[in-house]
Amino acid sequence: MQRFVPIEDLFKGRHFDQQFIVLCVSWYRSFKLSWRDLAIMMADRGISVTHTTILRWVQRYLPEFEKRWWRYARPVGGSRRMDETYIKVHGQWVYMYRAVDKAGQTVDLFLSRKRDVNAAKSFLCNAMKNTRAPTKITLDAYAASHRAVREMKEDSEFPRRVKVRPSQYLNNLVEQDHRRVKQRIRPMLEFKQFGNAVITISGIERRKD
Repeated sequence: MQRFVPIEDLFKGRHFDQQFIVLCVSWYRSFKLSWRDLAIMMADRGISVTHTTILRWVQRYLPEFEKRWWRYARPVGGSRRMDETYIKVHGQWVYMYRAVDKAGQTVDLFLSRKRDVNAAKSFLCNAMKNTRAPTKITLDAYAASHRAVREMKEDSEFPRRVKVRPSQYLNNLVEQDHRRVKQRIRPMLEFKQFGNAVITISGIERRKD
């Protein structure tokens, strides 16, 4: 079970009221808003806060909120769709590996600077740490993902009983889901740090579910 920082310690020493901080972080991850959008919205309500302060709140509190959201998350299904797309971090394209179940619920995500067999293996290992092993997994035609699953089965790192299905049509579900996530990311312009991108996108995924 994950340990939570006590609420009284989580917001200790903050200049702003905790309800205001929670509101800003929640709105940021829930809607297509930039940090500057939120700063303007708060100014309209008589509260002066800079966009850089909201940025720091998002990076500080999203991981803690995510731990608490996991308690209420629905168990993901055994049938998974895995695919990868790309986003920009500090002017460089990086790859975002994602998996959803057949109901469209997010299983896990993983950011990598490379798109290769090792990246696919890392994603699959992380996904199995957070959820139960799948009964079947649908992949697109990208050879590295198929090779990763095959080698992990041979090394007993992935259950041999898992059925692998190569199907472009069945993976339309996760490809469409990429677009929804990118719509949330677009108003944020561009992530400046790799770690910040991971934290923010993880928070968006939890809200999407």
